[in-house]
Amino acid sequence: MKNIQLLFLTSLFGILSSCTNTEKADGYGNFEATEIIVSSEANGKLLFLSLDEGQLLEEGAIVGLIDTLQLHLNKQQLKATKATVASKSGGVWSQLGVLEQELLTAKTEQDRIQQMFSENAATQRQLEQADSRVEVLKKQMKNIATQNEPIVNELKAMDAKVAQISDQILKSAIVNPINGTVLSKYAEPSEIVSYGKPLYKIADIEEMILRVYVSETQLAAIKIGQEVTVKIDDGDAMKTYSGIVNWISASAEFTPKIIQTKEERVNLVYAVKITVKNDGSLKIGMPAEMWITSSEN
Repeated sequence: MKNIQLLFLTSLFGILSSCTNTEKADGYGNFEATEIIVSSEANGKLLFLSLDEGQLLEEGAIVGLIDTLQLHLNKQQLKATKATVASKSGGVWSQLGVLEQELLTAKTEQDRIQQMFSENAATQRQLEQADSRVEVLKKQMKNIATQNEPIVNELKAMDAKVAQISDQILKSAIVNPINGTVLSKYAEPSEIVSYGKPLYKIADIEEMILRVYVSETQLAAIKIGQEVTVKIDDGDAMKTYSGIVNWISASAEFTPKIIQTKEERVNLVYAVKITVKNDGSLKIGMPAEMWITSSEN
């Protein structure tokens, strides 16, 4: 009986010693990724949206299209109106062309009379008439040019409207902004969408960001560019990854509630971001541990 009690106490002491010596990670946190919600930049019927949740998309790929028929018709109408207005301007420019030719002739005659007057071969009246003719033609050209200004301004306004519609047509094509994986899909073909309506969510999860929190006493052991060990649960064991510290917060904050015990949550800690290459097992929101020095599981 004494032997059994001794064996029990020895085993209990071994268990307690093992628990006491259990190593703790240097930081705890969750994986993040930069998520982008792609929204509609046009109004109309969604003709197609070729993507599914979990699908890998390349940057610049056209994944959808919003109906552009009405925009195209408005653009054609504006171009026709512009051609009509431009024809009015063409008539004004024709008049200016005629007046410019007459002004050139009048100036030649003015120079000739001026030369003759200096040689006493022309009268003062002839010189005044030549000068008057030049001034009259200049005023006529100025008046006609003034009449053309509203037409030119109207043409400029139409050019701006055409450019605006062209931009709307361009934005009716849904272009994927980054290389990444589709996380959520919010719309389906044939739906009527409006400007700003979310269509899908995408994130680049090839490299994940683990945000962990460390105490002030641990800061001296961490620096940007340092390689650390990251561990996640893998059944009864832990799966290990290599990570690189790429950001350390410059100011302290209270430990997030999801990280530590109630007593530890009141402590001030510093946030640290660690880049980890994803082998497909890492997911957004997954908890993980950070070890400054590697240890055996």
